[in-house]
Amino acid sequence: MARKTIKVDYLARVEGEGAFKVVVRDGVVQSAELNIFEPPRFFEAFMRGRHFTETPDIVARICGICPVAYQMSGVHALENLLGVTVGGPLRELRRLLYCGEWIESHTLHIYMLHAPDFLGYDGGIDMARDHGDRVKRGLQLKKTGNEILQLLGGREIHPINVRVGGFHRAPRKREFKELAEKLKAARDIAIETAHWVSTFDFPHRERDYTLVTLRHPAEYPFNEGRIVSNRGLDIPAADYDAHFEELHVEHSTALHSRLRDSGGAYLTGPLARYNLCFDQLSPLARQVSDEIGLGRQCRNPYRSIMVRAVEVVYACDEALRVMEFYEEPDRPYVDVEPRAGVGYAATEAPRGMLYHRYHLDEAGLITDAQIVPPTSQNQASVEEDLVDFVGSFLDLPDEQLQHRCELTVRNYDPCISCATHFLRLDIDRA
Repeated sequence: MARKTIKVDYLARVEGEGAFKVVVRDGVVQSAELNIFEPPRFFEAFMRGRHFTETPDIVARICGICPVAYQMSGVHALENLLGVTVGGPLRELRRLLYCGEWIESHTLHIYMLHAPDFLGYDGGIDMARDHGDRVKRGLQLKKTGNEILQLLGGREIHPINVRVGGFHRAPRKREFKELAEKLKAARDIAIETAHWVSTFDFPHRERDYTLVTLRHPAEYPFNEGRIVSNRGLDIPAADYDAHFEELHVEHSTALHSRLRDSGGAYLTGPLARYNLCFDQLSPLARQVSDEIGLGRQCRNPYRSIMVRAVEVVYACDEALRVMEFYEEPDRPYVDVEPRAGVGYAATEAPRGMLYHRYHLDEAGLITDAQIVPPTSQNQASVEEDLVDFVGSFLDLPDEQLQHRCELTVRNYDPCISCATHFLRLDIDRA
């Protein structure tokens, strides 16, 4: 085999439009490219000149699957700038809102995007013909996550109840009663889901990743924490730009993120959170992890579907905890006043760490914005996985080899539309 090129022009079962190409020469993988060709969306440019209070409603439109992540990163960055701390019930409600997003997003990925890879189906619809009852239960689980977004966010897609300083409206305690019963049923489905995905046939492949995540001293990370890695990194979000950089690559309309010191790729997302924050999962989530044989450490990206399932168990558990101990706040938000400055924050989207930075002038208008989605941070790691793993699969027939490459990309649950918003444009007219 002198030369082989594995090329998929349109990658199925991912959010957004992308492709990939792997070049093999003399039995060795020479290169791999994750091609993101969606038009740039310029969200950072859209933010310029807008009042800071508009941020939650604008950034929510970046993604229909994980709008909460963009809202939470945005409001935390602005509150960092404005010297505002949101605590008590309002802080708990933000965790609850994030629980809803993790439940609906992870469940969508598990049942409709990733499980078909392991069970030999072209997609979730085909899989449902043979596994209808299981898919229905998965959709019930996802729906419960959506109902949390509906209650707290005002609607399931692009929530409208989030504001800098808190919420426009805080729910009454009694409004949680019916939802809590649904969440208990959803938690049972989540546990069943974790056991189900553990039966899949996973390729035995591991890499010594540089793992990057938020870590909080007292809880599994959603909204707050320091940026840490398994290589000794431990910084506040304000130091992000000193340690990470974004680079433009020819084959992608999304920027690639790399660590500055090593110039290397890193992995953010469920595997990073699980490996670096396992001790902060709820007792039930840790128990389920033990039952399915996941262990305290997991470096096999093909088993990331198991980690996501455990995180769904955790999100259900955490949501029930917040509802049980919730006390209605006196006001749904704290007052904020504009001032000039720079604010920084990172939160944990379902796919990984999401970083926001904003500059405000004295009138509270945004003069500059930076948004770094998890998918753009993971692109280089996806390509390294393809290079490292595909060589072990070259004896497979072409169709199976292509499928294994697609599975390798879908391990990351890439949200391609989120990533395509780079701003810089250089034109050389010489």
